[in-house]
Amino acid sequence: MTDVALVGCAHIHVPGFIKRLQPRPDIRVRAVWDHEPARAEKRAAELGALAVAELDAIWNDPAITAAIICSETDRHLPLVLAGAAAGKHLFVEKPLGLGAADASQMADAIERAGVLFQTGYFQRGNPIHLFLREQVQHGAFGQITRYRQSNCHAGALNGLFDTEWRWMADPAQAGVGGFGDLGTHALDIMLWLLGEVESVTASLGMGTARYPACDETGEGLLKFKNGVIGSLAAAWDDIADPVTLLISGTQGQAAVFKGQLYFQSQRVAGADGKTPWTELPAAWPHAFDLFLDAVTGQPDAPLVSAREAAYRSAVMEALYRGAEQGTWVPVREER
Repeated sequence: MTDVALVGCAHIHVPGFIKRLQPRPDIRVRAVWDHEPARAEKRAAELGALAVAELDAIWNDPAITAAIICSETDRHLPLVLAGAAAGKHLFVEKPLGLGAADASQMADAIERAGVLFQTGYFQRGNPIHLFLREQVQHGAFGQITRYRQSNCHAGALNGLFDTEWRWMADPAQAGVGGFGDLGTHALDIMLWLLGEVESVTASLGMGTARYPACDETGEGLLKFKNGVIGSLAAAWDDIADPVTLLISGTQGQAAVFKGQLYFQSQRVAGADGKTPWTELPAAWPHAFDLFLDAVTGQPDAPLVSAREAAYRSAVMEALYRGAEQGTWVPVREER
């Protein structure tokens, strides 16, 4: 039995994580903390855990080997630094930081501590994304020229952030609005497939203006170091998101339409792009489950590194800066 703690209960994914924790016989949530005691007590009751008033009760407990940090983003830095100093393995909900500076500081602390790390980039485990990463690495597209990724839903239209998740529409606490909240998932896949970027810019919109303190929709442009031109769409204002990915290259192309992959390549037999491509690898477990597997001793779990997570915060910060300044912004990861 592995004992873990839930540190911060603010994130909208907390109820889902609790449902993943409850049936596991190999994991026990020993303690729950939140800066709002009522919130900690509610989640502790659901987990059969102890709600604690002081964080030191978690950091100083040798039986607790891992912490699941789901606080508001602006609270990540002190929590992660304390957790790493205490030698706890860390799951930190995305995005890791408000920007490059705090995210890099957290990555440094995690790497020094030598603890396991994971964040919530669950889209890596999608069979289509796994397949496309493999094909990119094998050169199936020839020279890739353009790449478009989209991740949108109707959160603002449906009032998703009207009540207990309202902080997620406050950039002072979340660091981003709708574009950054959903865009970080798409950005992770883009960077995972194509590598680092030179510079970025973006245009952000208020959308419905249901959440007037932040953006609800946006489009970003990215110049990758390998010459690819990328575009990124993310929003809380879309009733549908039928075309989520497009890759164009000199010898191949791929499109994901309504969850189905259409793949064409001069280098892959049968890849004519006319019908859905179904020869895909098995899906990975959810990113959160991968972390739980890793802390219980299962080897070789494909986790996101802290440095990868920090780089994504740096790129997203640059996209927001590009939107604010109306110009291209170079991406520099602080070390």
